[in-house]
Amino acid sequence: MNIYLILNIVFFILSIIGLWAIFEKAGQKGWATLIPFYNLYIWLKIIKKPLWWYIFLLIPFINVFVVLLMIVEIAKCFRKYGLGPQALAVIFPFAYLPYLGFSKNEHYTDPDKVTPPKKSFVREWVDAIIFAVIAASIIRIFLVEAYTIPTSSMEKSLLIGDYLFVSKINIGARVPNTPLSFPFVHHTMPLTESSKSYLEWIELPYRRFPGWSTIDNMDVIVFNYPDGDTLSNKFQSNVSYYQLVRQFGRDNVWKNKQYFGDIIARPIDKRENFIKRCIGIAGDTIEIINRIVYINGQEEQHPGEKQFKYRVRTDGSSINTRNLEKLGVIEQIEKDNQGNYEMTLTDEAVEKLRNYSNVRMVEPITIPPGYWDPNIFPHDSNFRWNVDNFGPIVVPQKGVTVPLTVENLPVYQRIIDVFENNDLETRDNIIYINGAQTDRYTFKMDYFWMMGDNRHNSADSRYWGFVPEDHVVGEAVFVWLSLDEKKSLFDGKIRWDKLLRVVK
Repeated sequence: MNIYLILNIVFFILSIIGLWAIFEKAGQKGWATLIPFYNLYIWLKIIKKPLWWYIFLLIPFINVFVVLLMIVEIAKCFRKYGLGPQALAVIFPFAYLPYLGFSKNEHYTDPDKVTPPKKSFVREWVDAIIFAVIAASIIRIFLVEAYTIPTSSMEKSLLIGDYLFVSKINIGARVPNTPLSFPFVHHTMPLTESSKSYLEWIELPYRRFPGWSTIDNMDVIVFNYPDGDTLSNKFQSNVSYYQLVRQFGRDNVWKNKQYFGDIIARPIDKRENFIKRCIGIAGDTIEIINRIVYINGQEEQHPGEKQFKYRVRTDGSSINTRNLEKLGVIEQIEKDNQGNYEMTLTDEAVEKLRNYSNVRMVEPITIPPGYWDPNIFPHDSNFRWNVDNFGPIVVPQKGVTVPLTVENLPVYQRIIDVFENNDLETRDNIIYINGAQTDRYTFKMDYFWMMGDNRHNSADSRYWGFVPEDHVVGEAVFVWLSLDEKKSLFDGKIRWDKLLRVVK
């Protein structure tokens, strides 16, 4: 049995034993702690809190926060008003509750008969700030997190400068791998370039609370960058460490600190957050033919706005920048002075552009089948794929067993070796996993295939492969603000028509 599961069971039992004794000190029946839901009712009576609190005890994730508050109120019933004792009660309830319940020196006092000591102005502010930080941290970890779109990889569905909410409760929040971290920052301390915002003294295994739904095809998902376990602190996640190794060689990347900086590692929950559309879920077959994506043999039914690169030729005159702005074109290059452009366009923009009087041609830029791009997953010449012609490939599913050969190993190598933590090696064209010779492998997790809507300007699964379920952060659900970073406040910076919209 997993050691963490054993510890969780032990901690839970110790907390229940402590509450049993506390209930009896408060004049209630100790056995009431063993009856689900009823024990919460009795607990509220003991701390003299209104019964409408019970409503919040029935709401997933919010109930975690409410129980923490109830533990603090129990501590107050034993005249523990100091911040230190209350913090101990919340952090170590499996030890502190039994102490309150069984210590002969600790006596329960009815809350109505207790007059709390008056707090100083500073103490009131400190308590309020700590309470706000804890409350906001719980909301951020378990319920909803704010996120900003930093790149154009999801244009036009999501724009650079969109501020959105990512729901963690929809698909189930993860238990943090690194719970000891500075609040409200991701992986690096504010005002520094490389100082870690977290401690790795405690590293918890992957666990996820039950969610209201599962990830479906075409959901917009935020996840931790799968290639972000190792990275150059000069390039960060802008360029994959593994791409740097393929391009420059491992020794050069590690030794040339002037160019690459230090090579660092990050735990899963502290890797860079990416946002893409889930094109394929576990078990799906994905194939791209002449830039059209097929899922299980059917053309994708895309709810957002895809865009691709096009060659545009005019009669020699330039295209008015205001007209391009109306078409929503943010990526365009004038190739020469003769009216030849490369532009990233949606289907709607293509049709409108073709009607311009000075436009002679609009044609897609598509890489032909058979042309191998070594930057494309799985980075092996046996799979001669590119961004426009890829696959077919099956998204791995938990519990499914696949045959392994030296030829198809590049597709599964990172899953077996890194994501699922096995010792993988090949000797004399024979595959060994954890020292045992094998010709098959059974997946331990579900995986997903993620792609950006801006298909020719998106670093996605075509480049780094599958996204493991333990990397999934949450589902993008709602855009509450949209700012155009290229404009001033008085010149259309706020995109009023893009506010308060549901992510599709």
